[in-house]
Amino acid sequence: MSIVVTGATGALGRLVVEELLDRVPADRVAVVVRDPAKAADLAGRGVDVRVADYDDPAALAGAFRAGDRVLLISGNQIGRRVAQHTAVLEAARAAGVAQLAYTGVLGGPEADFDLAAEHRATERAVLDSGVPYTFLRNGWYHENYTAQLPASLERGTVIASAGGGRVASAARADYAAAAAVALTGEGHLNRAYELSGDTAWSFAEYTAELSAQSGREVTYTEVPAAEHLAALTGAGVPEAFAAILVDVDAAIARGRLAGTSGDLARLIGRPTTPVAEAISAALV
Repeated sequence: MSIVVTGATGALGRLVVEELLDRVPADRVAVVVRDPAKAADLAGRGVDVRVADYDDPAALAGAFRAGDRVLLISGNQIGRRVAQHTAVLEAARAAGVAQLAYTGVLGGPEADFDLAAEHRATERAVLDSGVPYTFLRNGWYHENYTAQLPASLERGTVIASAGGGRVASAARADYAAAAAVALTGEGHLNRAYELSGDTAWSFAEYTAELSAQSGREVTYTEVPAAEHLAALTGAGVPEAFAAILVDVDAAIARGRLAGTSGDLARLIGRPTTPVAEAISAALV
């Protein structure tokens, strides 16, 4: 039996693998990747590298073994993810895996924004399959915002259409640690976890913290959805993806990403990383 991480060379996948290697011997860890060269360092550490692609059901058929515990990290190709996830699910079911953990989105079936639709469909497919599951419903990552710090500092503002909505984000590493716990521990089968940071922040609070730490004045500029869309497309974001981001801000305004269930802190056994700490790290 192996603990298998799909999409293991991505930003989240890499962190999950490192968390697993801190908990179990390397020969118990396997990764499913498209490009084995990107996982050569993991192979050198004793990790089993299995080559398959979410778009290649034939290759996925050989990616899993009976009794494996599998983490399906959701794909990033919006519009194709249901078919991709279903292909992984079918391969895992046919192999007889003992657990399929899936990184969905905070709120699960109650998440009513466009980006959540494929996650809801995937969860339904998993439930219909009968495979033992663990739903890791991840909230927003701090890095969704801190990755934009250079641009925010240059403009002196963070532009959003989220109104006074709050975001209970956490560090990507926090979510990775939770996944490792769910894959290595007991009592997590057929459960759903609503994962989010301990504290929800507003954009005004975020920009105030960024100003304090950077020593430069940064403000929150609240704009209507249409103006936000125009700003994103004007910055080079493809229109379809820009529309999804604007819709997420509308969800934030409705409180959909503000939930603080405490599941994430309980799973990882410590408080979640504060957004102020993520800002500090990004400013280095």
